[in-house]
Amino acid sequence: MKSSWLFATLLLAGTALADNRIFTYTYEPETEPKGDWELEQSVTARVGRNAVVGQQDYQQWEFRTEVEHGFTDRYTASLYVNDTYESYRDPATGANSSGNRWAGISIENRYLVLDPVENPVGLTLYLEPSWDGQNAELEQKIILGQRFGEWKWAVNLTHATEWTDDSKSSEGELELSAGLARNLSANWTLGLEFRDHNELPEYRQWENTAVYLGPTLSYHRLNWWTAFSVMPQIYGANFLGNPGQNSQLELEGHERLNVRLLIGYSF
Repeated sequence: MKSSWLFATLLLAGTALADNRIFTYTYEPETEPKGDWELEQSVTARVGRNAVVGQQDYQQWEFRTEVEHGFTDRYTASLYVNDTYESYRDPATGANSSGNRWAGISIENRYLVLDPVENPVGLTLYLEPSWDGQNAELEQKIILGQRFGEWKWAVNLTHATEWTDDSKSSEGELELSAGLARNLSANWTLGLEFRDHNELPEYRQWENTAVYLGPTLSYHRLNWWTAFSVMPQIYGANFLGNPGQNSQLELEGHERLNVRLLIGYSF
């Protein structure tokens, strides 16, 4: 009996210590416990732009390798190494274009302001600078969330600025993302995730919007977890005209389908 209680205690402790994510785009307010380390791999496939804009059979694969550490019970920081592979065919010439690009490093900072265990709603502030040697980006998030029994929800409000061409050009991004999920068992969680992503070149014009909605499935064990989502674009618009010639979707700067896989290991 004692060994059974010991195993159960270790199981619950391991599950609590792991910074399990149940959504793939939307962060939850919980941070990594003090002293914990986590290795996370993210793979994102962005598929399907419009042949009208010269990107037929478009694919972009984004790889992010993260090392995360809980410096305190409220402050977590991560180092990301980013890499991107892109390919498409120009329908006008039939030429194929493909290439791998090192997308730089990012430093993610998360600070837990309101612990969801002690407050009606959890609140975390997020700051992530990125740099690839030529281009820079600064991203901020307000992360909200809470758990009610077997249900959990989270909402993120995101703003980012990207500087390119030796800081001569800039673009703003605004995003609202949200997720709702339910525990199916001690290990499995099934949910639904929503994203609305918008681009504002030079902050002078609201160029476009793209809305994604799809299921997310996550699984966790003692010291590792994984989450997977499939999110098709359900609505999009380009406010500077219709270069993609699609009245329902935005296929110049966004894709028909986003698929993401996350795998994390705590140690």
